[in-house]
Amino acid sequence: METIANILIQLDNIVWGVPLMILILAGGILLTFRLGVLQVRKLPLALKWMIKNEEHGVGEVSSFAALCTALSATIGTGNIVGVATAVCTGGPGALFWMVVAAFFGMATKYAEGLLAIKYRVVTEDGHSLGGPFYYIEQGMGAKWKWLAKLFAFFGVLVGLLGIGTITQVNGIVNALRNYFDPENAKLITLPGIGQYSIIVVIGAIVVTFFVALVLIGGIKRISGVAQIVVPFMAVLYICICMILLLCNLSSIPAAIGTIINGAFHPRAVTGGVVGSVFVAMQKGVARGIFSNEAGLGSAPIAAAAAQTKEPVRQGLVSMTGTFIDTILICSMTGLSIVITGAWQVEGLEGVEVTTYAFQNGLPLPAKAVSFIIMLCLTFFAFTTILGWDYYSERCLEYLVGGQKKSILIYRWLYILVVLIGPFLTVSAVWTIADIVNGLMAFPNMIAIFSLSGIVVKETKDFFKRHLK
Repeated sequence: METIANILIQLDNIVWGVPLMILILAGGILLTFRLGVLQVRKLPLALKWMIKNEEHGVGEVSSFAALCTALSATIGTGNIVGVATAVCTGGPGALFWMVVAAFFGMATKYAEGLLAIKYRVVTEDGHSLGGPFYYIEQGMGAKWKWLAKLFAFFGVLVGLLGIGTITQVNGIVNALRNYFDPENAKLITLPGIGQYSIIVVIGAIVVTFFVALVLIGGIKRISGVAQIVVPFMAVLYICICMILLLCNLSSIPAAIGTIINGAFHPRAVTGGVVGSVFVAMQKGVARGIFSNEAGLGSAPIAAAAAQTKEPVRQGLVSMTGTFIDTILICSMTGLSIVITGAWQVEGLEGVEVTTYAFQNGLPLPAKAVSFIIMLCLTFFAFTTILGWDYYSERCLEYLVGGQKKSILIYRWLYILVVLIGPFLTVSAVWTIADIVNGLMAFPNMIAIFSLSGIVVKETKDFFKRHLK
């Protein structure tokens, strides 16, 4: 078993290594120049359309609801835990490269949203299905259908094996246990399973109940919950970060200097603890890609459900997701960690780093800060469970040709995995899910490169027609 685990870890490092980062970054850079830095020129318009729904659009949910569904899957524990890990292992310079990756990722996310609408299928009853599998098959041609099915297969596995279920529910119950039972003293024995904190058991049951309650209602209920929870939690978290930054206003210039210096001269900042510019770049770019999922092909599955007739419009709305997730939320988390020096405290890792930063940077009692972190982790992870169920169900729907029975069975299996997730300790399952998540990017990015000309043409035609 140890040999298999080591092989999986090596494979994970290869999949999420330099080739994938270069592929996704190259796609973003290509689109940025071909679209004339659209992510800067049209960002104000994108933010306006993000909350202004299109009249007489075709689809299942509003553009804002589709965006919230996509954000529900991207705004997760990675925004709190992942950023801390990137800064601790790659130094403050990792934040610079994370923002660079997000900047070019906005162009990629724009293309994904545009292609999702252009090549989606909308049935007579208004049911929408789209994403990389359809823009591969219809945009690149039927001979590429095998590539579309490969993407969909990876998508189903990612949702079920861990990214959408096991890792997220573990994040929730651990956050609850750390707050309500930090000493792990309230133990109960589960026959045939082992001893667990009663908080873990109760948390697993409650989370599963609410997940089932939402998922049974399909995309409209998922998007309805996402429209409420995602904006509320994102605004709350941003406000908390803003308070921290305002309370440490004088330290911001020095922190920014440390971040920029660390991006190009990491040894000068870390004292040789962190290896090189490459390490800072690798950790930052990888965190940026993993956080906002630009290039992975997941978000366009949600975008395809938007009520719109204009692919470009939805592309712009989709683009704001990367801006909100990484350039705003992740950057604020990282800046808070650098300002407070949390990344330099020995013995801290993951959520402990962010908690330390908030406890030392906010004028609030430590217990109150811990509660806020717990609340954010819980809701961020909960919405990620919902978002990834939608993604993986749509992938399965493409694979089985819309067989409702298969989709229903999968949905209940997904709910079951959420229930048993906190009691699974097989790290190999998480590694496999991580590998498959990265593998989704290869079919998607092949399509992005292949269809980049169509993206440029659609964009030029749209702005000629609408913004003369």
